[in-house]
Amino acid sequence: MTAVARFPSIVIDCPDPAALAAFYGTMLDWKVEVSPGWADIRAEHGQCVSFQQVEGYTPPVWPNQESPQQMHLDVIVDDLDAAEAAVLDLGATKHAHQPGTSFRVFLDPAGHPFCLCVH
Repeated sequence: MTAVARFPSIVIDCPDPAALAAFYGTMLDWKVEVSPGWADIRAEHGQCVSFQQVEGYTPPVWPNQESPQQMHLDVIVDDLDAAEAAVLDLGATKHAHQPGTSFRVFLDPAGHPFCLCVH
């Protein structure tokens, strides 16, 4: 069977697509493309994450489900301490709840949880 589609993209709701694309684009060293109400970050090999502006945006509250996260990004790093310092400098916030030792949970500037992970 052949694929129906290819190159899936994750689209993340947020109040300011350009700002969130700048955050993740810098963290991943991906190209940032911004248009009104929308932004993409794209890897050299083509992988893409998109950000769309929504009115009345409410950030998720992790880990409870009152305002569920619905999705999050896990990104692989070589050194958790160095990566933590770097994402904090970019504007992330370290979450108080840290349930593991091989990953750390942060909130991006719009409040979405994401994890820095080592393998």
